[in-house]
Amino acid sequence: MTDFLVRKFIKNYQNVQDAQVRTQYGILASIVGICCNILLFCVKLAIGLFSHSISVMADAFNNLSDAASSIIGFVGVKMAEKPADEEHPFGHGRIEYISAFIVAFLVIQVGFSLFKTSIGKIREPEPMSFHGITIVILLISIGVKLWMGLFNSSLGRRIDSKVMMATAADSLGDVTTTAATIVSLLVFGIWGANLDGIIGLIVSVVVMFAGYNIAKDTLAPLIGEAIDPEVYKKISRFVESYDGIIGSHDLIVHNYGPSRSMASIHAEVPSDVDIEASHEVIDRIERDAMKKMNLFLVIHMDPIEVNNEQVNYYRNMVEEIIGNLDSRLSLHDFRVVMGKRNRNLIFDLVVPREYEPSAKDSLKQKIREMVKERDNTCHCIITIENSYCAEE
Repeated sequence: MTDFLVRKFIKNYQNVQDAQVRTQYGILASIVGICCNILLFCVKLAIGLFSHSISVMADAFNNLSDAASSIIGFVGVKMAEKPADEEHPFGHGRIEYISAFIVAFLVIQVGFSLFKTSIGKIREPEPMSFHGITIVILLISIGVKLWMGLFNSSLGRRIDSKVMMATAADSLGDVTTTAATIVSLLVFGIWGANLDGIIGLIVSVVVMFAGYNIAKDTLAPLIGEAIDPEVYKKISRFVESYDGIIGSHDLIVHNYGPSRSMASIHAEVPSDVDIEASHEVIDRIERDAMKKMNLFLVIHMDPIEVNNEQVNYYRNMVEEIIGNLDSRLSLHDFRVVMGKRNRNLIFDLVVPREYEPSAKDSLKQKIREMVKERDNTCHCIITIENSYCAEE
């Protein structure tokens, strides 16, 4: 069904890097979500009123909030596709995150309202009625929600959309809440025990928790999150695949919405190569990054000595030392400044973010001491920094 809908309603559906194609995916997901959730809301509300079940009605309003979420998502996707202008040179892609954040608050508000209603039902239970058709319809509802979760998950993976993945998780959470509602009705039908208020309370907590997760997932790119390790490797390998580039570091990626990213990176080039030749390579990489990866890439060129045996000897010595101290450490921008009696080994050291300031100072001192043990003419000048990549 998912493949049928995608092929039927999305032109060039395989070109997921294209902004317009991604927008069509978002619109398709929103329309499907609106239709399915409104249908489920109407059916469950009717069942809830008929059976006097607050847990069923809580589940119904949860579906209504999901429908509202899809509507807001639809508006957000349409607004996010607006092209760049003078005031927003990087486009309007982040509106998609903002709309998802609004959805999160809406979901939490619905959950809180249901929470208060359920508390009232626990204090003053109302009579319930049990009908087998209610169970059948709710089971069908579980099937619909399960399909919606798989549908959004599939689309989310295709276009790498956190919003769709969050929607998929919300749908799968709804499967749990509806299952809890069925349990409430079965317990009443078999044993006559009215657990409606308690089940409604559980459903409301699940709804609020789903809203919290959506908020957390969509707030992260707005604040600025660490680079996914796979994205980090992909961009680094792309840059380093060109002749004339011997390494890279200090990759930073700024997210301006799904498929709208800007990045900067330091590319290491041999210092003995003509600077204009290296600059031409850098320019070509930047152009190709836009064409092949839809990535606005800015590259800083770092000349590195590669044919100086003495520099290579000291670099290898320091790399061996830091590798023995912590395999997660790495260095770059290594230089050797020769004095009359001493040698200054100057480099940047990348450490995990868990290192406290005192640990960083201790690490510097330890490296200096170990280098001195190898060669007492050497003095290390170390700049410690953190990577912008998320740790695996």
